[in-house]
Amino acid sequence: MLKTAVLVSGGGTNLQALLDAQKAGMFPHTEIALVVASKPGVFALERAAKAGVPGCVVARKAYAAPEDYDAALLETLRAHGIDVVVLAGFLSILGKAVIEAYPDRILNVHPSLIPSFCGAGYYGLKVHEAALARGVKVTGATVHLVNEIPDGGLL
Repeated sequence: MLKTAVLVSGGGTNLQALLDAQKAGMFPHTEIALVVASKPGVFALERAAKAGVPGCVVARKAYAAPEDYDAALLETLRAHGIDVVVLAGFLSILGKAVIEAYPDRILNVHPSLIPSFCGAGYYGLKVHEAALARGVKVTGATVHLVNEIPDGGLL
């Protein structure tokens, strides 16, 4: 059974969809074993607790250097024996150390159909605002593997 961590930054609607899918038996070879929030007080942590999944905060703002944040995040993931990482509404860019520690084992849920509205600066509501401003009639989400290029991993 692969142990999965879901990284979040807000309300956790994507997390809830994953928790519901797990409960429905849609992930027979993995379990959501940890939810990590990038800031305290997010509703996603309440969703995790309600589902009986441990949650913790590794606050991005608590670290001056991105490398220090990555080190703290890696320490947390390793302490919980995490095999796979899912970014579900996670608004921080992961650094090289995290990406190299989990090669082809980090998935991102991006709120647009890549290659539209992706890359540095396109996250959260900014993606939807850009799509509306452009007059897009059809939109969706993309799940992709994470690499060192923001939203540049394999689809």
